[in-house]
Amino acid sequence: MKELLVISGKGGTGKTSITGSLAALAGNKVLVDLDVDAPDLHLLTRPQSSRQEVFVSGNYAQVRAPDCTGCGHCQEVCAFEAVALEENGSAVIDPMACEGCKLCVVTCPEEAIDFPERECGRWMVSDTRFGTMVHAQLYPGQENSGRLVSLLRQEARQLAEQQGHALILADGTPGIGCPVISSLSGTDLALVVTEPTLSGVHDLERVLELCQHFRVPAKVVINKADLNPAMTGQVAEACRRWGVEVVARLEFDPGFVQAVVAGRTLVEQLPQGRSAGELRSLWSRLETMLWS
Repeated sequence: MKELLVISGKGGTGKTSITGSLAALAGNKVLVDLDVDAPDLHLLTRPQSSRQEVFVSGNYAQVRAPDCTGCGHCQEVCAFEAVALEENGSAVIDPMACEGCKLCVVTCPEEAIDFPERECGRWMVSDTRFGTMVHAQLYPGQENSGRLVSLLRQEARQLAEQQGHALILADGTPGIGCPVISSLSGTDLALVVTEPTLSGVHDLERVLELCQHFRVPAKVVINKADLNPAMTGQVAEACRRWGVEVVARLEFDPGFVQAVVAGRTLVEQLPQGRSAGELRSLWSRLETMLWS
């Protein structure tokens, strides 16, 4: 079984649009959207959920009002200003402000504060026209996205083994943070999508450094390469310095927007177009790299 992860140093490079087209071209696979903070692969795949699970991670403090004497101790020790005293004197803890440090729980004189697990989001297994897809959505303001990413990858591996699939195709998170690290470690090949801008070059180099650190082979796609040939040259030079191959240079194509509006991938929406042909060539090269 092989894992192909599509990532980018910054948002807006076209990573998900390219992942969607690869999903349409690749067979015998499980899809997984690892961008749990702001997932959008579902816009192209239109998944129909067959299984939903609650994602629980961490804890938060919760006052039992009947047992609270309103002494105000919890408000005094809370470093995050998460505690308020109501008019009747009972303490109330804002779950969005609570950081789960547990100090109020262990120091409450009346032992009137519980410490339940925090429901942070939901993860799903869905059916799409491209096959099985594993994806999730963190609730606003929730953390532990790296842990959720690890859970999704584990579930995708299990499904691939059960269904006899040879490939896991993952749409990763932009940047170099915790969810990217959880997505990257142990994958077989990282496809880094970048664009010919100053920030694109800067963020590309940060991602390539991360790939090198985890010893994950990386290849680069330069999207909208024709919009700034000089910067495209700088991107190519950066890749040369890092010893990374540029496997595709895609031209700017309004067809990508048309496809997103239609809820389809580019290779479905405009199969005879030049960009669709370049994406088919890209997938052919990646397929050879993965199984050579």
